[in-house]
Amino acid sequence: MGLDLHKLEHLIAVAEEGTFTRAARRLHLSQQALSSSIRALEREVGVDLLDRSGNTVTVLPAGEALIADARVLHGIARSAVRRARRIGRGEAETLRIGHTPAVTGDEVTALIRRVHATQPELATQVNQRYPGELTEQLLAGDLDLGLCRAMTPIRGLTRSTLGSQRLQVAVAAGHRLADHDSVRLGDLADEPIMVWGHPGRSGYTELLLHLCRQGGFEPRLERNPIQGTPPETAVIGTDHVAFVTAPPGLAAGGRVRVLVLEPPSHVPLHALWPRHVSSETREAFLRAASG
Repeated sequence: MGLDLHKLEHLIAVAEEGTFTRAARRLHLSQQALSSSIRALEREVGVDLLDRSGNTVTVLPAGEALIADARVLHGIARSAVRRARRIGRGEAETLRIGHTPAVTGDEVTALIRRVHATQPELATQVNQRYPGELTEQLLAGDLDLGLCRAMTPIRGLTRSTLGSQRLQVAVAAGHRLADHDSVRLGDLADEPIMVWGHPGRSGYTELLLHLCRQGGFEPRLERNPIQGTPPETAVIGTDHVAFVTAPPGLAAGGRVRVLVLEPPSHVPLHALWPRHVSSETREAFLRAASG
């Protein structure tokens, strides 16, 4: 049985908008045409996908399952068209890479330089993306590769570990620990710790939380109100500390000091990519990056 990608797109729109009226407006369809499309899709699948009994539309479990697969299918279709068009035009492939704020621009640059040492012809385009955006754009075929830390791949994505970086601790220049060269994990028990993701919703924050608990204390976490900036800058103007992967020493124009964390702790660098999408350039990048 074949599924119409347009009908799947209609289902996704209704689920995201919550009503047929808003979904029809988004899709530039009449409400009747949209309703007929969804009914036809339900007949093809053989089960109800939506509960229409309330003021808003509720997606049934079967609909949730189909939507999860539909997002993957849409991304595969878009990537297939893009790949065929590129090959037909004789264009070289540019690897579109996204990285979360947990992976710094310096780390991405160092990784790409390492890859270029063995793959000098490989072209890349790099942009920072928040975790949710990274996942969406990988599934949609708008990115070829994502670099992150401890993100759990959702359906349609796969993950591998490229390496790891040693954690250090950043403090503001006026912090009581700023005159230290190193700090032990247990010394942070009474310090407020700045993180970037919400506990329970961020794999990287959960990893740091677990690290503190292994060190024998329950940390006081606060989410950085300024997102997207270099991690070490989060402590400027605060009495907080932050776990970073920047090298020890002065940072942010001398406003931050990065201390060696003892005992050594490392965090993984992960790669995410669409499981069912072919990319020779991505495979070459992963081989070089992991070598």
